[in-house]
Amino acid sequence: MGKALKIRDDLPAEALRRAARREKDGRAAARIYAIAHALDGLSRAEAARLAGMERQALRDAVVRYNAEGLAGLHDRPRGRPRRRLDHEEEADLVAAIERGPDPDADGCCAWTRADLCRWLRARHGKTYHPSSMTRVLRRLGFSRQKARPFHPKRDAEAQEAFKKGGLPNG
Repeated sequence: MGKALKIRDDLPAEALRRAARREKDGRAAARIYAIAHALDGLSRAEAARLAGMERQALRDAVVRYNAEGLAGLHDRPRGRPRRRLDHEEEADLVAAIERGPDPDADGCCAWTRADLCRWLRARHGKTYHPSSMTRVLRRLGFSRQKARPFHPKRDAEAQEAFKKGGLPNG
């Protein structure tokens, strides 16, 4: 059995309870209450149980409280995963989107998320799921809207004649 961990006593248990009642973060308030119970003489297991946590969580809270005071009882900010595309690859993706697909080379006449995933895998070897591609496109400033697709061999004269109700002479 290890030796007991000493809790700093610059704030009495009643002051800790007052601080816990004013605390907006429920998890930090539970840690403060657990430390206050332990300062009142309850066993670590009982103090942790009353605060709705495990004994190890109370021990971690005591270590942080001893080192940083009440500010140490708040949750730490969580990290974010690194981006898989570097700046050059993102710039290449933006240029490809703005240029539009080449039907012969890319096999489509309008970009979809799945098409962009295939293009990115072929060009840079990076694999994305279409829903992840949505987040990448939003981060790059694109929306989900896309231009109406058109056939690459469309005939503008035939379209105008059709709109007027006649067939083109030819």
